[in-house]
Amino acid sequence: MAPTQQIREVGPLFQHDFSVVLGGPTFQFFRRLHLITDDLGRLCSRELTIAIVVWLPLLLLATLNYSAVNAGWLSFLRDIEVHVRFLIALPVLIAAELLVHSRIRLAVRCFIERGIVLPQDLPRFDRAIRSAIRLRNSVPLEMSLLTLVYTLGLWLWQRRTVPDVSTWYVLPGGPWHLTPAGFWYVLVSIPIFQFILLRWYLRLFIWFRFLWHVSRINLNIVPTHPDRCAGLGFVGKSAYAFGPILFAQGSMLAALVASRVLYRGESLLSFKFQIVGFVGFFVLAILGPLVMFTPAMALARRKGLADYGLFAQRYVETFKQKWVIHSPASTEKLLGSPDIQSLADLRNSYALVREMRFVPFGKEDIARLAAATAIPLLPLLLTLVSPEELIMRVAKFVLP
Repeated sequence: MAPTQQIREVGPLFQHDFSVVLGGPTFQFFRRLHLITDDLGRLCSRELTIAIVVWLPLLLLATLNYSAVNAGWLSFLRDIEVHVRFLIALPVLIAAELLVHSRIRLAVRCFIERGIVLPQDLPRFDRAIRSAIRLRNSVPLEMSLLTLVYTLGLWLWQRRTVPDVSTWYVLPGGPWHLTPAGFWYVLVSIPIFQFILLRWYLRLFIWFRFLWHVSRINLNIVPTHPDRCAGLGFVGKSAYAFGPILFAQGSMLAALVASRVLYRGESLLSFKFQIVGFVGFFVLAILGPLVMFTPAMALARRKGLADYGLFAQRYVETFKQKWVIHSPASTEKLLGSPDIQSLADLRNSYALVREMRFVPFGKEDIARLAAATAIPLLPLLLTLVSPEELIMRVAKFVLP
């Protein structure tokens, strides 16, 4: 199936299909290089090719210019941030396309398959998909990302570079007094990484913009749904697809903190507030926009409480008249009567409405995304305690 043909394919399952990954100028560029297929195949080829472009030249150029690089305080092989960025975070960002593609497509279909978007609202749903596809396939939009990388990105790099410090990529005399490896690092490797990262931010924007259009539709949500989200729990679960992006962000933070701790003698505990704020910010960035469904969910809860409250009042009044005021025939026993079971079922239904959330996610979703962001930071604990002591502490916490 061609990437641009995402709507009106044959068959009900593919009639309203959309992926934030399967399309766009960069996708078409990789297709022409035979590094990707329409089902996102050839992942290993993409990973290897990008690693060869962004990391291997740095290793070769730094090795050839070993005498100049060795004069600095930071050699290439000791630069934790570079290796984590290009050998861990970047491959994760590339591989994340498979997970995001499968989960987001499934979430889009759920709106139709579960009857949340009613037949009369399908034209609005289709318009939301077409609008998202136009953004995803926009050449000017991706070109603006590339322009941003080579303007603002280079300016920010220059601002954070210390001109009097010699490393494997820069020598004293100014931020642009670069080694051969430094020129490749600044003009090729970093821009490629920043472009891929910004492209993920763009995809997040496109996804949330699509959900915002959907949230404006008169959705058929049911307050008694057992997911306690009126049937929209799958929207919050779809956020798990972006866990690898959070993992990549956490990896880069871990590398930055590790460099400060190992090479500058700073304490890990001095970063505790920054780490907590970092994790909280990215979890909020993924789940926070989903509050766009809160008005519809709150309305469904209020209406559900009113409807089930009225129904419950009528039922208990009938129950009272039958079993309390007017005693039934002696042959009809209260114990085991379907009326008792119906009363219990009514209570459970009303409890589901009362316990319904106002957002399509819960504490478990928050915890999972926070864990995905924080896991790369766990090895930093080895700077505080030895591996043996860390294992003993974990064992005491886990084992009774």
